[in-house]
Amino acid sequence: MFKIWKKLIDLKLFRTLRFRLAATFLCVLTAVLLVVGIFGTATLRGILEDKGLDDLKEQLGTLKLNTQGPIQFDPDSGRPIWFIDVTDPEERAEAARLQAVYVIADLQGHVENGSCNEPGQKPLCNSARIRSDVAILQKTNEPYLQRIKGTDGTTFELLSSTITDTKRDVKWYIAEGRSLAGDQSLVRGFQRKFLLFFPVALFICAVVVWYSAGGALSSLQSVEKAAQEITGSNLGMQIRKRGADDELDRLIDSFNEMSGRLKASFEQMRQFSTDVSHELRTPLTAIQGQLEVALFTATRKEQLQEAIENALQDVERLSNLVRALLLLSQSESGQIPMNKTVLDAAELIEEIVDQFQIPAEAHNVQLSAGHTEPVLCEADRTQLERVITNLLSNAIKYTPAGGWIRARAEAAGPNVRLIVEDSGVGIPTSHLPHIFDRFYRVPDPNPEKGLGLGLSFVAAIVRAHGGEIHVDSEVGRGSRFEVVLPTGAVRAPAESPAVHT
Repeated sequence: MFKIWKKLIDLKLFRTLRFRLAATFLCVLTAVLLVVGIFGTATLRGILEDKGLDDLKEQLGTLKLNTQGPIQFDPDSGRPIWFIDVTDPEERAEAARLQAVYVIADLQGHVENGSCNEPGQKPLCNSARIRSDVAILQKTNEPYLQRIKGTDGTTFELLSSTITDTKRDVKWYIAEGRSLAGDQSLVRGFQRKFLLFFPVALFICAVVVWYSAGGALSSLQSVEKAAQEITGSNLGMQIRKRGADDELDRLIDSFNEMSGRLKASFEQMRQFSTDVSHELRTPLTAIQGQLEVALFTATRKEQLQEAIENALQDVERLSNLVRALLLLSQSESGQIPMNKTVLDAAELIEEIVDQFQIPAEAHNVQLSAGHTEPVLCEADRTQLERVITNLLSNAIKYTPAGGWIRARAEAAGPNVRLIVEDSGVGIPTSHLPHIFDRFYRVPDPNPEKGLGLGLSFVAAIVRAHGGEIHVDSEVGRGSRFEVVLPTGAVRAPAESPAVHT
């Protein structure tokens, strides 16, 4: 049996989302219907019991009306007798209703009148039970309600009290009852109808839910089909929305966005491979050509030495390129090694500006550092040096002779701003969104202006520090780069640790 159940569970149908949605809804519906059935049965039974009790109280009150009621006391014997006008149909019908289930007895349990001979009602006239009821009535002075099982299995509900013969001051036991067979039959009928309705309702709901779930999940099938059809040639495939603006439409939006990101990422990787191949091929071709020339044509030591020196220069360029690619790979994978310490950004800029004075003078460019108070922040000194060095190096390359470059650091609340601005050639507006992309270079006739990796390193390092970089530029008027970094865990100046110099 366990193996059969396991095989059923392993069937593909039972693992589908459509089946799980339908099964979940049907389980919830089954629970709700069961609660409704149980609550409905209990409510119906309670209503019948309350109505029956009200009827018994009304009937018992009618019997206890003394001189005005249907029970009178014989003037001679004092025995209770029925006083009915047999010529009045209404009175006869009322008497028949009152006499259906009743008992009149003295307080010792001797029955004077009652429906004891009716089918199943003999236990109602039991003397011992009557004496027990009398004891309870004398103790509580309230009508006593009980249920008694008849000899034929019928259950009777009996409401008992006492009636007084005012002339003789004698009390009698009196009880009015009713058969619960009708109530029980009505409840059983309701239960039978509910049990017939229950599976029919479940079946209809199961069919409706199954097809509704299938229609709702059809969009998921389109997502699945699109995912299966995605290849390297159609990474940007888009799925048409249903227009319902629901969860499935939002899923389609997410899929389309993911598809667009995949396409952009793969195109970037393809472009990266092309750019790397091109950048590596140039120095390797140069090295190969120089060594071949030296091998086949060199006749003197000086010629060999010159060829080796040229080859070493290209090897150095190749080494720098490989190092740059390694750093680029680390930056894109979020693995830039970070060793943060508290440092003075203003002092660091001054040191680097001093180092760049010679190349700046060689380009006839005025380079200066803004003099400010100490600007403390928590950062990796080596990585921050790379940021400033790259920005200054680019500024010197793209600033014509006679121009100027300024660098400074300043505090800005919880952040630190590093600013490098120049009076260079500027960057066209159309190129600004791409200058931080790897291998991206603004078109320039000078091929020695760089590999197009410097600013991508700068952006990656800034992101690794949790900061941002912004650029404003105008062709012919210069550029302004602003790096915003969080100060990090910087204490008050009096408590600050020694600053690296």
